[in-house]
Amino acid sequence: MLATTTPFLDRTLRHIKPQTFASFSLSKSSKLLHHLLHFATVGKKQQQQMDTARKPTFNANNNQCLSAKLIFSAAASVATTAMLIRSVAKDFVPLELRDYIFFKIKNLILSFRSEITLVIEEFDGLNENLLYKAAELYLEPTIPPDTKRIKLALPKRQGKISFSLESNEEIVDNFNGVQVKWRLVSKNFPPKNIPGSDPYNPLLLTTEARFFELSFHKKHKETILNNYMQHILEISKDLEEKKKTLKLFTLKPDRYSGRIGDMWQALNLDHPATFQTLAMDSDLKRKIMLDLDRFMKRKEYYKRVGKAWKRGYLLFGPPGTGKSSLIAAMANYLNFDVYDLELTEIKGDSELRKLLISTGNKSIIVVEDIDCSLEFQDRLAQTRAMMPQGLHRHMQVPQQQMTLSGLLNFIDGLWSSCGDERIIVFTTNHKDRLDPALLRPGRIDVQIHMSYITPCGFKMLASNYLGITEHPQLLEIEELLKTTKVTPAEVGELLMKDEGTEKVLQGLIQFLQTPLSDAAAEPQPGMSQQ
Repeated sequence: MLATTTPFLDRTLRHIKPQTFASFSLSKSSKLLHHLLHFATVGKKQQQQMDTARKPTFNANNNQCLSAKLIFSAAASVATTAMLIRSVAKDFVPLELRDYIFFKIKNLILSFRSEITLVIEEFDGLNENLLYKAAELYLEPTIPPDTKRIKLALPKRQGKISFSLESNEEIVDNFNGVQVKWRLVSKNFPPKNIPGSDPYNPLLLTTEARFFELSFHKKHKETILNNYMQHILEISKDLEEKKKTLKLFTLKPDRYSGRIGDMWQALNLDHPATFQTLAMDSDLKRKIMLDLDRFMKRKEYYKRVGKAWKRGYLLFGPPGTGKSSLIAAMANYLNFDVYDLELTEIKGDSELRKLLISTGNKSIIVVEDIDCSLEFQDRLAQTRAMMPQGLHRHMQVPQQQMTLSGLLNFIDGLWSSCGDERIIVFTTNHKDRLDPALLRPGRIDVQIHMSYITPCGFKMLASNYLGITEHPQLLEIEELLKTTKVTPAEVGELLMKDEGTEKVLQGLIQFLQTPLSDAAAEPQPGMSQQ
């Protein structure tokens, strides 16, 4: 075949200069390749006719030997012709035309396959692909024990080891009789600097792209897209809740430096407080838990009435009455992360909105000591109005500062709907100092008075600290607590002073019998809804 093809190609290419091909368009290059292949085919047919005219007659004894020679000769001719066409295409056919031809050939081959493949990439543009994360969680418990390579990791912010597929490993899953093959693919790319970053500390783009390939028979396409994907999302959601390690988020000190990333930094929330261990009246605890349960079940209700799925709490009372412990107990009860929002570190209303958007769903946003955390510009304006004319010009007022309207919009304005299952908790030692606009229904839904310790709360402390539920001196202490104002923090500290139960209880009795300074009458502990 080489002998028949080469002369035709040589005669054709001899009259064409290589520079001519550089200016060929895609359509002209395609026509050229078509003519070259046509000339080669014509030459092959003419050579076959000439071979047939002088073909010798073979006897039966040497047919087998000649057949083998013909097979090897044909194979060599095909290989030589393929190498020639490849060389011609590489030298004269534009890259775009080659890619187009290979793309069409690949699609032609894939059209004969009965298998279809779905690709789930790790990132959707610059955003994390939630379906990839769901698939990763779903596949962890389905990794078979005979898998040769398994990737282990201990995330910095989690205390549990996670399992995942190693690159290019495959596992097979079955869903309602449909066999599904999963494969993790990883591709590395050269690192690139991000334009505009610090030249002394440049930021690099991700150099690795990971994605799952999900292969199955094409007749099950509708089942996989409609049922299997929904099954993965449901299972992964349950697994994420079981594996979740509660986080305590606080503001990053370098969030103004222009770095790309979150505005929060997280630590594991290992606070042991639960509703079972809180030194609080049992009826009050039961009411709080019922309110939280009702809130979690009313997603469709909030949507139907047109309200953001959030709830506001105000915890007020003297210091040491367990406000922070109650917040930790709520987080452990709901399995919610906690965001500690320090208003004094926020420059203005725009930053407050950014912080709110960057918080996750299923979270508790805490603003502690709201009464003394900052002075609002609204109130500063009133103060300046009451001063003698011209005196307010010498006041040093920050140019960027949070306003009362910005805080209220954060609670129940348009920006409050940027997320679901949010609980906003404000704490204060002086409820009377709060602006009435902050306390109205819709902003503060539940007010919980954290009072001095009650006999019921003391029983819980005695059980937690001393491990006792009955003792002759307990009744005497409970009677003293009815007329003495002492915080749970003070009682807890006294119960930790000594090891012996008798000595500890006797010391507590002496403390309660000591005359205390007169204090204003405190309201009864309880919860009120707006």
